Amino acid sequence: MKRLLVAAALAALAGCSSLRTPEPGMSAAQLEASMGPAADKRVHSDGETWYYYPRQPHGLTMHVARVDKDGRVVAVEQRLTDENVARLEKGKTRADDVRDLLGPPWKVWPYPRMQRDIWEYRMAIGGGASVPQGLYVQVSPDNIVREVYVLSDPDNRLSECCAR
Repeated sequence: MKRLLVAAALAALAGCSSLRTPEPGMSAAQLEASMGPAADKRVHSDGETWYYYPRQPHGLTMHVARVDKDGRVVAVEQRLTDENVARLEKGKTRADDVRDLLGPPWKVWPYPRMQRDIWEYRMAIGGGASVPQGLYVQVSPDNIVREVYVLSDPDNRLSECCAR
């Protein structure tokens, strides 16, 4: 009986590992069966559909599975990177461009007096020695990015867990 329980636990763990690693070539149905429903899906002019899988606030990642028009995963990318944040231009980037590039925010904070919404993303900056950060994107009523801030993680518990 004990061996059966160990075998069942190992099988369950093996199943969980596939939740974190979608593979190019799998079908969209297999993707959703292993990862669950996407937090957002966006269809692009080239026929690709992008499936967004956030692991925030504690996972600090946003994976995008790009699915071609034939329903096959062509790539899986981590979108919350230094390079992608650098692509956000104050006064030029539109809110839809931010959602395409980074995915849905973890939280949206309305600031009516400023006439802005602040989109919050939790992410890790710094390559190999990842440091937890908060990315804050201010969006005005005309859906234009007005400010972009990257600040140290305000939650020390996240910093402690990720420094190990």
